[in-house]
Amino acid sequence: MTDYKLYGSQASLFTGKARGFLRWKGTRFTEHAVNEQIMREIVLAKVGWPVIPVMQTPDGDIIQDTADIINAIEASHPEPSVHPDGPVQRFVSQLLHTYADQWLVVPAMHYRWNYNEDWIYGEFGRSMAPDATAGEQYELGKKRGQMFRGFVPMLGINEETIPGIEASYEAFLAEFSAHLDAHDFVFGARPSLADFAFLGPLYAHLYRDPASGEIMKRLAPNVARWTERAIAGEGGKGTLIGGDQIPQTLLPILRRAMAEHLPVLLASLDQFAEWLETAETGAEVPRAFGQAEFTQGGRSGKIITASFSLFRLQAALDEYADMDEAVRTRADALLDTIGGGALKSFSLPQRLERRNYKLHLAL
Repeated sequence: MTDYKLYGSQASLFTGKARGFLRWKGTRFTEHAVNEQIMREIVLAKVGWPVIPVMQTPDGDIIQDTADIINAIEASHPEPSVHPDGPVQRFVSQLLHTYADQWLVVPAMHYRWNYNEDWIYGEFGRSMAPDATAGEQYELGKKRGQMFRGFVPMLGINEETIPGIEASYEAFLAEFSAHLDAHDFVFGARPSLADFAFLGPLYAHLYRDPASGEIMKRLAPNVARWTERAIAGEGGKGTLIGGDQIPQTLLPILRRAMAEHLPVLLASLDQFAEWLETAETGAEVPRAFGQAEFTQGGRSGKIITASFSLFRLQAALDEYADMDEAVRTRADALLDTIGGGALKSFSLPQRLERRNYKLHLAL
């Protein structure tokens, strides 16, 4: 059998998420660092825009976006499932997927570009041109890295907000560390979707980058050890917590997600509805609708309202919509406990879907 091929980078947030999942799933795959040739002949030629990771199936199909990669592997190799059995657990798993993918990117980008900038330029260059000199790699990496550096102010990262971003991240590390005192992974003794979602920002940026890695290992060695287990694909034979129970130790993390991210999601919803008034049927959705106020660690600023955040949240809303009355009563009690009551009536005015590797209004 021909292996799957994962095109990505050790320095890539979402490549780490996919890599950990594929290893845990026992998928036969080879990983290929994206150099200039692969970017031109695979990524741009097949996907149409510069994005990683990209996975090629044994049949030659190209899949882009980590959720699509996970779903494709789950469809062909359903056991063990990355999704918990219980409906409330699945709902919470998707909420944490949204939080990790779309909100933990803020500290991930802050620590990379304000603590590790010179180092990451070298990393980018080594990946793109492994045979070049160190100086050539640095200059090549810097040229490519400026695009990512440009996202920093869009994420509300500035001198005013940085103390709050760091305070919130350190509090998250303490909360996740306390959870890991009781459980090996998010929902028990083996990983689930939420673990691989957390792995994205926590591995490539916040563990592997040297300055931020030192911070994690010093403040939260539990989290550093979890990161090592998750990226290695460990926990394949463990079991998840039964009875559709949500560990009490997850509640502080969920409260943080609701307090910090939910207001931005609500603002994104309003701006999406406004944009939709003049959008054509099936239109491609802009990556951002505008900006919204956000608060972390007692500091406030403005951040882009990303359309993909609504798309990630849509999966959680689908889980909520599928619940029967008794299950939804339990889910509503949890939402009230964590400050997420607004999600009970959160409804996208039109579904979103991915077509041709980009986000569109559903047809």
